[in-house]
Amino acid sequence: MRIHHLNCGCMCPWGGALFDGFSKGLTGHLVCHCLLVETDHDGLVLIDTGFGARDVHAPHKRLSSFFIGFNNIQFEMRYTAIEQIKTLGFQASDVRHIVLTHLDFDHAGGLEDFPEATVHVLEREMNTARLPHGYLGSRRYRFHQWDQVKRWELYEPQGEAWYGFSAVRDLKGLPPEILMIPLAGHTWGHAGIAIQTPTGWLLHAGDAYFYRDEVGQSKRSCTPGLRFYQTMMEVNRELRLHNQQRLRELSLMHAGEIELFCSHDAKELERCQQSRPAAPKFVDSVPTNS
Repeated sequence: MRIHHLNCGCMCPWGGALFDGFSKGLTGHLVCHCLLVETDHDGLVLIDTGFGARDVHAPHKRLSSFFIGFNNIQFEMRYTAIEQIKTLGFQASDVRHIVLTHLDFDHAGGLEDFPEATVHVLEREMNTARLPHGYLGSRRYRFHQWDQVKRWELYEPQGEAWYGFSAVRDLKGLPPEILMIPLAGHTWGHAGIAIQTPTGWLLHAGDAYFYRDEVGQSKRSCTPGLRFYQTMMEVNRELRLHNQQRLRELSLMHAGEIELFCSHDAKELERCQQSRPAAPKFVDSVPTNS
């Protein structure tokens, strides 16, 4: 099994270091951290998709103008998963499975770039996305990003224990090393994706946290911009903070066994790419004022 860390979206919100903690200019730099897994017998597995080719070509038809402006999304084909997969020498048809942390617009935009793939997601996430509520609900879930998906596999958020979390195992058609870890709060059907490797576990925590210093230390630390964004996007504050605290404890108690990362922290993606240098490093395309 070989794992590539991809950046499938560049967002440059106004506020600079107030968002990402390191930019020196007026805009920050956030990424869409996705994984491409080369399995031994099951083809390619994509963990989240970031923005897709259709988002790049017609963003205002596909996405909410509110989020395009708020996140200052940079629409470039080189950031799409399909473009990076081709750069690695594969084709869209080689991606047989896509496992989603959730269905937000910046995680599911590339689904239709892989028409032969089976898409795996928690059932409650799909039910919520199909009938979104309120101003943010109708803008975070974009039906046109996934209305042409042919094959879905939906799961209940129960399973065997995994480091104190519930784990959905035996995902249909996938190797047993890939698990879904329910982490509700950001959305009702949000999940982390755990992958067992020869050197330990990887846990893609999705949007269960947003900033690197929210884990790995006893006390949470987060930039004002990302603290605000997490609060704005949460569906249940108590659940979100509870699961984030559990992840923080996990990162401290099992630091040598589990490599933990979230979806949007550019420094985390850079760290992962340096430790596993296998994919095109588009994370380093940071605006010149950063």
